[in-house]
Amino acid sequence: MNRFARGALAALGGAVAAETLRRLIFSGNGHRYEPWERAPYRDFPNRVLILGGGFAGYTAAKSLCRMTRGRDDVGVMVISRENFFTFWPMLAGCISSDIDTNNVAQPLRRALIRDGASFRRAEVEGLDLEKQCVTADGREFPFEHLVLALGAEPAYFGIPGVEEHAISIKGISAAEAIRNRVIERYEETTLARGDVPDSLLTFVVIGGGATGVEVAAELHALVHDILAPDYPNINPHRIKIVLVDSNPQILKELDPALRRAARIKLAALQIEVRNMVKAKEIRSDRVILSDGHEIPTENAIWTAGARASEKLDDLPLPADERKGLKTDVLMRVEGHENVWGIGDCAATVEEDGTPVPPNAQAAVQEGKVVARNILASIDGREMRPFDYKPVGQLVEIGDNFAVNEVMSVKFSGLLASLFWRATYLYKLESPQSRARIAADWILDLFFDPAVTQIRDRT
Repeated sequence: MNRFARGALAALGGAVAAETLRRLIFSGNGHRYEPWERAPYRDFPNRVLILGGGFAGYTAAKSLCRMTRGRDDVGVMVISRENFFTFWPMLAGCISSDIDTNNVAQPLRRALIRDGASFRRAEVEGLDLEKQCVTADGREFPFEHLVLALGAEPAYFGIPGVEEHAISIKGISAAEAIRNRVIERYEETTLARGDVPDSLLTFVVIGGGATGVEVAAELHALVHDILAPDYPNINPHRIKIVLVDSNPQILKELDPALRRAARIKLAALQIEVRNMVKAKEIRSDRVILSDGHEIPTENAIWTAGARASEKLDDLPLPADERKGLKTDVLMRVEGHENVWGIGDCAATVEEDGTPVPPNAQAAVQEGKVVARNILASIDGREMRPFDYKPVGQLVEIGDNFAVNEVMSVKFSGLLASLFWRATYLYKLESPQSRARIAADWILDLFFDPAVTQIRDRT
């Protein structure tokens, strides 16, 4: 990174850290209740139960609590199998240790309780619509309104070998698994006597969307910037990174000019891009492509598709061909006045029938609107159809380059990278994470990140 970029990032990080500290010191606690005053969820006449603590569920809970602050007739509870939600826009940065994984895991319990919601970490097991209750970890949780925000998981499209041989981007553990895999390959190469097969040092990222492009770029940063000083006997140019995409161009949702800029940047990073080809089969030592070619690799990474949570398959609710919940324009599940579906697990549509894309900004908007509609339903007021307002997309490709489209403004390069970092620092829910990430970025200007592989010996 050049001197101007380092100085700009240092100034940005310092400003964000200072503002975070100021808010921590001078802002009020904003609690709906003090811990000893909070009424139990079961005591409210209108209980809203939210399943899932991702962007959609978390936003719905926070919005409901804030809109009902001062009321004693609406209780909110969130059930999630994890006590954190993953801040997906920064996940790829964990691969190169540019961002610590602990700061991508945004705490749920503390944030929700401070706003007045109840929280239970539990696995959803069943739904009884007649009794209006959900079973989770052997306990029953009643509701008057139910919000399903169970998210999505990787879709493998029946391709043989994906689940067995590829690292799927499911969450924070995937970023750590990729980093550990690279370190493991380096250690194996260091110990090897004789030639090392190309398959050991080739990494194939399948899927040319934003996640796939960012993962490929972070792999390059890990290999060329972070690990190179620790393994002087390994030529980083021996490592091969291939990005496979079934579309004519990567980042198909972006403007063509930004796609070209991204492609040029990947070429400069010596990341090979193969378009108009699909993975036909993944084996332990190769990826077989639909055009008949094979890529020798023992390191396949899957980012090529998603489907609604499999948990929905066990619930008595209507779903579409993607297994997403069928919902109307008010986000109510078809046939149910008090059951709502939002986020990646729902087939949300706008008033004209246009499908809403399953992304984070849509999930946040859906969470806010469903909170308003639930409250309107409780109060007997008119509900509002969901109207998706895309604000753009930001894709970082390395630590000093990004391609951004924001409110129809398109820009790329260093300025776009600074904008990416400032935007997502602001959007982080945890003030501590904001301060820590900003501090890490400043420290990275002077020190190399510590990258280790912690192996489980049990």
